[in-house]
Amino acid sequence: MNLTVARLTVRGLLGRRRAILLLVVPVLLVLLAAVASASSADKHDLAVKILGTLGLGTLVPLLGLVVGTGVISTEIDDGSIVYLLAKPLPRWRIVLTKLAVAVLTTWVFAAVPTLVAGLILDGTADGLALAYTVGTLVAGAAYSALFLLLGVVTRNAVVVGLAYALIWESLVGNFVKGARTLSIQQWGLSVAKAIASPGAITADVALGAAIPLLLVVAVGATAFATVRLAGLTLNADD
Repeated sequence: MNLTVARLTVRGLLGRRRAILLLVVPVLLVLLAAVASASSADKHDLAVKILGTLGLGTLVPLLGLVVGTGVISTEIDDGSIVYLLAKPLPRWRIVLTKLAVAVLTTWVFAAVPTLVAGLILDGTADGLALAYTVGTLVAGAAYSALFLLLGVVTRNAVVVGLAYALIWESLVGNFVKGARTLSIQQWGLSVAKAIASPGAITADVALGAAIPLLLVVAVGATAFATVRLAGLTLNADD
């Protein structure tokens, strides 16, 4: 962790009113929860649908995409990453620092609203608020690592990330059951299921598979991003 790199990354990520834009979906989630809690519908079903579909299924991947790519792709695109790479810092430290900023930002803008929305919707019943919050934390970390890697390896990181989150996870995953095995969203849901009361949440991926897959994606993406960033130094010098 390098504090200077972290400070510059936070400034680039949240400056110029970008933080306000990142708040739009989380605020909508909380407002929707407040409105839904006033209805006569079953609170448990509402909590599962809103926290699972809008929270874990939409808010987390979109924030992970914006934040994960945003911590590094802009610097690569405008060439300013060369000045950072010229510093006597190991590439792994640069990547880990930017990943830490991405993960913490995703947690603040996704996990906190999810917890608040869950408490508004169903209180502490069945542990749904805590379960979806923890699911958001682990999925948010994996999304951040994956999308940071995309920011390093391709200039079309947002397009590729949207294709994964919207087409693979949301579209293909809804029609092809086996596709859910390769879904960060489903891995997070599996963790949430393990924390909630029995039967409160359903998930298609077993916890014994979800946790190793989350670790493989997070660690593998971070390691690969470090290797590619080292290669980017050579290209810049050339």
